Amino acid sequence: MENSPIQLTSHFLMVRPAAFGPKEETMVSNSFPNIKKELNTEEIRQKAIQEFDNMVDILRKHGIHVLVVQDTPTPIKPDAVFPAHWISTHPNGHVILYPMLVQSRRLERRKDILVQIEKEFVVKQYHHFEQYEANGRVLEGAGSIVFDRANKVAFACSGPRTDATLLVKLCKEIEYQPASFRATDHEGGEIYHTDVMMMVADTFAVVCMESVADGADKLLLKQFLRTTQKSVIDISFEQMYAFAGNMIQVQNDAGVKYTILSASAKAALTTGQLEKIQSFNPILSIPIPTIEQYGGGSVRSMMVEIFLKPKKNGNKISI
Repeated sequence: MENSPIQLTSHFLMVRPAAFGPKEETMVSNSFPNIKKELNTEEIRQKAIQEFDNMVDILRKHGIHVLVVQDTPTPIKPDAVFPAHWISTHPNGHVILYPMLVQSRRLERRKDILVQIEKEFVVKQYHHFEQYEANGRVLEGAGSIVFDRANKVAFACSGPRTDATLLVKLCKEIEYQPASFRATDHEGGEIYHTDVMMMVADTFAVVCMESVADGADKLLLKQFLRTTQKSVIDISFEQMYAFAGNMIQVQNDAGVKYTILSASAKAALTTGQLEKIQSFNPILSIPIPTIEQYGGGSVRSMMVEIFLKPKKNGNKISI
């Protein structure tokens, strides 16, 4: 599908939250939310909105285009701020819609968002994987899959949110090679999303290697990264829980590359690790403590990469 893979983009879709907050059904398979009783529901919502707006402002000031879509107040969608789990876009005009594990997250797929994307960009084909929800099969987008677009490899750790058969089917459709493995937390439980334990940039990767306990799986992962000539920055469990794996590499219109990560992720990294990342490109650190604490996700999950061709007569996205 992607004849000339493009690794980085300067255009992103983000969803401004309306009813952000913790939800028990999503926490069954996500151990990352750190729920405290310091704030009431409205305080959590307002802080999340403030953090979101500040993040968009930071990105735009650095020449990164953000198409912001407002979440609808009803039906309530506590995790709508993480749209990268239900949609991804790809060169040649392809858009993939993914099956989600819990009902509240399935409501995040909105036709009006797709219409807005089509107003701005050229969409030629949809890949409808959301239909598999009816059979209880799940594959949650850029959460389940970490795409190495330059080398056309799809990294994915197994778990309740990542159906291995669907991964293979998707990879066949978009002409990628699947790289599946098992990753667990410090207690041996399956990690719910691949994008919390690893990220892949153009020339480097950040990986929590100690989460891949199986020797064969670890060897497979290392071989893929070695074959694609990635410089690997290994992070610990503690750093992973601070969302140091949930980074994303971007570029702006001038071609300047940045690694986007949260303030908590940056604080968790060592001086040596930060210097290693900065040797590849500058870091943009964004504070989103409320979103991370109560949502169990970070910056990468908030940003949908748009690899579609902008329409010449489309509405210009301000930066």
